[in-house]
Amino acid sequence: MRPQESTSPGPISESKPRFILIGEDDKDDEDLLKEIFNSVNDSFSIVFISNGQQVLTYLQNLREHLPCLILLDYNMPVLNGADILEALKKDPRYNHVPKVIWSTSTSETFRKICLQAGANEYIIKPSNMTELTEMVRHMISFC
Repeated sequence: MRPQESTSPGPISESKPRFILIGEDDKDDEDLLKEIFNSVNDSFSIVFISNGQQVLTYLQNLREHLPCLILLDYNMPVLNGADILEALKKDPRYNHVPKVIWSTSTSETFRKICLQAGANEYIIKPSNMTELTEMVRHMISFC
């Protein structure tokens, strides 16, 4: 069975509640992540949302199943990854959900801000397919 893949935040199938929420505004990165997540483990539904505020709205509208992982690009429109983490930190419902920031920025300041805001990890976007595949394997281990 192929996972539900969506560029818009649609409902998650009740028969397959394990899903990963990815906040990513770059279509090329989205396509690449879809391909690699599916090649590593296609048992997850994957939901992509390209705007930070929409990530929060989507999560707040979930009633039952929360994602097993929230992967956020640091730089997204409206709210960045750190802003999203700060908002999620205020609601204990999200405490158990692993949250990972991935970014092209090597800024130690951004990394510290994200970790203090509740990120489990801050990962620099890999520059080749082998590293990206290993990153995805690591992300799936959170689920």
